Amino acid sequence: MTTATSPAVSTYALEPAHSSVEFAIKHMLIATTKGRFQDFQVTAEVDEANFANSSATVRIAAASIDTRHADRDAHLRSADFLDVENHPELTFVTRRIEPKGGDWRVAGDLTVRGVTREVVLDGEVSGPVTDPWGGSRIGVSLTGKVNRKEFGMVWNAALDAGGFVLADDVKLAIEIELLKQA
Repeated sequence: MTTATSPAVSTYALEPAHSSVEFAIKHMLIATTKGRFQDFQVTAEVDEANFANSSATVRIAAASIDTRHADRDAHLRSADFLDVENHPELTFVTRRIEPKGGDWRVAGDLTVRGVTREVVLDGEVSGPVTDPWGGSRIGVSLTGKVNRKEFGMVWNAALDAGGFVLADDVKLAIEIELLKQA
């Protein structure tokens, strides 16, 4: 990944006011329910000369899940899903970043409920740009999906007409703005 001797490698940190970690899942086969995590941190070592040599770590407070519905959020924090009492943090650590056309493919280890799986996300990188205060910023957009059952979140209920309350696949949409550190 990154090389400590590369002069082009710089540390970037999350600019939270312009960042989000969101997800969506089908509910009862007919509607999509969306949510987000309110508390997360990102640190990245960015090789500005060769983005493929960059790396990042994302840490998400599991209890910060927010679907705008208190009862649902409580259920998602329970042992049926995130089990925040025993697993207070979700993490994503990059393994590799590869060019994909004019965009990027980001592979990394996602850990949820103590289970780690490699996840591949499609990405787009913008910048770096100089902000009005002289700082350097990079934007990263990532999308992908994970199967919740692979992380031990197997709760579901059958519908009378067939099918289940929840789909297995969870779509991810991540928008990150990073600020270069001094």
